[in-house]
Amino acid sequence: MSLTEEILSQLPGDVLGALRRTDTILTSLQTDNAPIPNGVKENSENLDSVKFDVIICGGTLGILIAAALAVRGVRVALLERGILRAREQEWNISRKELAVFRELELLTEGELAETIVTEYNPGRVSFQGGTEVWVEDVLNIGVNPIYLLETLKTRFLNAGGMLFENTPFSDAVVHPNGIIVNNQFTAKLLLDAMGNLSPISQQARQGKKPDALCLVVGSCAKGFPENNSGDLLCSFTALENQCQYFWEAFPAKDGRTTYLFTYMDSEPQRLSLENLFDEYLRLLPEYQGVEINRLNFQRALFGFFPSYRQSPLQTPWHRILPVGDSSGNQSPLSFGGFGAMVRHLHRLTLGIEEALKTDQLSAQSLAILQPYQPSLSVTWLFQKAMSVGVNQKIDPNQINQLLSAVFAEMQQLGTPVLKPFLQDIVQVGALTQTLLKTGLSHPLLVAKIIPQVGLLSLLNWMLHYINLCLYNGLFLVTPVIKLLINNLSIQQQYYWHRLIDKWQFGSGNDYSE
Repeated sequence: MSLTEEILSQLPGDVLGALRRTDTILTSLQTDNAPIPNGVKENSENLDSVKFDVIICGGTLGILIAAALAVRGVRVALLERGILRAREQEWNISRKELAVFRELELLTEGELAETIVTEYNPGRVSFQGGTEVWVEDVLNIGVNPIYLLETLKTRFLNAGGMLFENTPFSDAVVHPNGIIVNNQFTAKLLLDAMGNLSPISQQARQGKKPDALCLVVGSCAKGFPENNSGDLLCSFTALENQCQYFWEAFPAKDGRTTYLFTYMDSEPQRLSLENLFDEYLRLLPEYQGVEINRLNFQRALFGFFPSYRQSPLQTPWHRILPVGDSSGNQSPLSFGGFGAMVRHLHRLTLGIEEALKTDQLSAQSLAILQPYQPSLSVTWLFQKAMSVGVNQKIDPNQINQLLSAVFAEMQQLGTPVLKPFLQDIVQVGALTQTLLKTGLSHPLLVAKIIPQVGLLSLLNWMLHYINLCLYNGLFLVTPVIKLLINNLSIQQQYYWHRLIDKWQFGSGNDYSE
């Protein structure tokens, strides 16, 4: 029996079985054997009546936007395949990002304070043989997802929302005047919040293999030495199994949470999650300075996150909008949809409300709610630089050396450069300064990256970088545009508002200290 089998078999529930079932799904994606769903169809006849404004499928993160819309008077039905209840493990986020729950009147000050169960400072970024970088107030807040979702559920129901638990999505038929889900629920618009394995997203992507994967394993355990700091991004080994291992750790309300994650392509010969869990348990004692037999494991954590270059996803159907992980509206470096959903919650709430009021529910009208964002697309080159091809040969320490050099330069440039990047936000000024300083200080190291990432990827990145500069310039003139569009029709205003959002988020200007 392996150490993974031994430890996971001691935890409540069939954790080992769940890990292996997740691996089966992962293998089907890697080998092109994943079935392509066919649940979305179209019908040219009008529905007799439409009961709801919005149906949301997927409750775990869907409840965030469901509650936000319901308190604004939108008629919302939320469908959840099981019981709407979050997992035990905290969700980590930066405190400032939580302000959206007050802005949208989803939580009171007291409820927001009750939601926060852990807080730590500082956070560390460290690479083998390099300088340690410390930063404060980045992803250092642990949110209790059980309390958060229960509170939002109450707010949703009190605002008139309707929750249908134990109601998995089976099919949707798009009509000219609405959409019907499961041959039962009718609405003007369907929001897909079913995650990165959503059958709607899978059908829209037509079985396309992910362009990249992030595999994550970890645990929450007691028995670690006292440590009130966290690790945001840490690496202490060279390449192993054609993977660069990265670690994350932080205090939790019932122990300490530690993650091991790695970026890779979607080739079938890659490590499985169970293989990665073996590696996690092998390296954890060295990482945290504690023997495995001294740890009391509370929970095991694992998952994989597919990334597609064609993201955010824009579906071919009218009246369907993917949100959260279903849309791929996050960079290939980030994983966990809570942060991405919170970041875009205000934008999506106002945009969806305006789309409903102006009846802008065609595929083309909804596409601008999930537009191309160069601030996300430029991060594909970073993902390539933090991973290695399955048969590629590079210096085993090359990734650590590059990242150490980059973060050393970012540290010298200061908090305004470092903090946004660690929160998955790329801004043209910070990016340009970092690239120039790194290139001038470490020209040979940067030159090694070109064959690693490939010339085509580099040229593609340059296009996104130019667009990032363009979006930044367009955003700077939006105050003038806002004054000019007040005299336009409400339909025209909808498009201009979405363009302003597109430039703001696409340039990373939604972030400010």
